[in-house]
Parts: sequence; C-alpha cells; structure tokens
Amino acid sequence: MFSNHPDPFAKKTDPFAPRPEKNSNIPEPLLRAQSSDKTKGPPLRERIKQLRARVRPFIPLVAGMVIAFAAMFIYDFATPAGPRMSEQRVNELVANAMASATPPPSFASRAYEMIAPSLVRVEAQLTAGDDKRAYGTGVVVDEGGAILSSLHIVNRAFKIEVVFYEGTRSDASIIAKSEEQDIVVLRARTPPQPLIPAILGSPGALRVGDEVFAAGNPFGIRNSFSAGVVSGLNRNFKSPKTGATLANLIQFDAAANPGNSGGPLLNRDGEVVGIVTALYNPTDQEVFIGIAFAVPIDAAGGAMGSPPW
Repeated sequence: MFSNHPDPFAKKTDPFAPRPEKNSNIPEPLLRAQSSDKTKGPPLRERIKQLRARVRPFIPLVAGMVIAFAAMFIYDFATPAGPRMSEQRVNELVANAMASATPPPSFASRAYEMIAPSLVRVEAQLTAGDDKRAYGTGVVVDEGGAILSSLHIVNRAFKIEVVFYEGTRSDASIIAKSEEQDIVVLRARTPPQPLIPAILGSPGALRVGDEVFAAGNPFGIRNSFSAGVVSGLNRNFKSPKTGATLANLIQFDAAANPGNSGGPLLNRDGEVVGIVTALYNPTDQEVFIGIAFAVPIDAAGGAMGSPPW
C-alpha cells in the first residue's frame, strides 16, 4: 500500500544550489581550474618586460655616475699625495704673514699728520740792519690766518717773518698780546691759500700721565715732533727772561728746546691743548732736561679777549 508521505531516507536537494549546465562535457574539477586561472595576474615574463621598460630611461644617468666615481677613484689613487708641512714650516708662514701685515699708524703719527699743515716758524729780527734773529714756533688757529705764538719771541722785534709749512714766507704783524700769559697773536701779510687751521681741544680733560706731543722748530730745525706725557697740572713758573710769573700751566716731559716756544702742545687726538711757553733748567744752559710748560689753550684765548676755544 502506497503512502503519500515522503520517504525520510531520500536524498534532499538544495533548491538554491547552482545547477550544472546542460549538455556540458567538461569535468567539474577542470572547470574549477579554468575559473581560478582567470583571477591570476600576468605571467612572470611579462612582468620582467614591464620592469625593463620602466628602468631603461635611467640607465644612462646611473652609468655616468658610476664612470665619474670610478674616474675620481683612479685619479686619487694614481696621484701621489703632497708632502705634509711641518710645524716649523707652519710657524714660518704665520710669522711671515704677520710681518707683512701693515700695522695701524700710531697716535703720534696721526697727531703729527693733523698738526703739520698748521705749523709756522716764527723769525724775529731783533734790530735794524742786523741779521741776529730769534726763532720760535706758531700755529694757525683760524681760517682768517690768526697765528698763536709766545710773546717773548717777538716782543722786542724790529721785524717779524713767518714761514708756513709748505715754505711760503711772509711778513707778519702783532694784532693782540697778553704779557700775563706770554701769548701773542700774529697775522701774516701774504698768507698761502688755503690756510688749514689746527683743531683746538679741551685742556680741562687732561690728566697726569696722558700722552701729549710737542711740535715746533727747536734750534730752527723745522717741523720737529716729540712725545711725552703730562707731568703735572696747574703749575706756576717764573720766567728768568721776563721776570713774569705764569700760572695754571701744563707741565709735560716731551722734548722742548729753544725754538719750540709758541708751538702747539697736542693731545693724543692731535688737538691743540696748550701753547709751549717755557722750559725749566736750574743751570744757565737753555737745553731741555725733562721739564717744560705750556699755557692752556683756553687761557690763551681768554687772555686775548676772545671766547675760550
């Protein structure tokens, strides 16, 4: 007797499983292999060909770099190294370089360059028809041609002449004087042009021990220069020639001899801070023994009724 109930032992079929193609003669394992081959990339030979195509443009550059490095290596290897310099040779080269270097000019040299165009030699003819002369120094202090000097050089002169730095000679006359300060102002009749006045400084800034320089014509030797220091300030000195006592003088030890009187005393910057007026010597000889005096430039200007420089 047949029953309508399904057989419990019968093989069940999955309604969602793929159905095999009809009339297909390809075995199922081979079919799976063909489908998996489609997911693989290009073969190895094709990949190598692609890599060569990408690298080919860079081959000349890389080859050039290799050749250049090889050439440098061969040159360094084939060229013998130079001898090493010894320590003695290095020291010699350094010493030669230092010796050949031009050092800066000294303060004295620069001060002389500044004052030289303003220096004047003063010649005083003492009597008419007589060649006897007194010599001193002066310094041009303004563009109008005013020349500061020491009064005792020209006080009794019959005729005064001045000789400028470049050699121009001219008659001169006294336009102002101060016996208390032993200062005189001269003016040349035919001065050279242009006149170069000196730069005036402040003697109030001087201290004992500061460098100073004396410029003048000692014993008539033109445009001489000496260096020293300030030895003292506010000194008093009684002149053996005039008997007058000079006050508030600058004492210094730069060499000063007859002929330096009236010349400028300079600071290290080349500025005029005084007018040389006297030297001290306990003997009767008029030679320098290390003590000289100068009138401060502001006192010299004030003694003439001019405002201090």
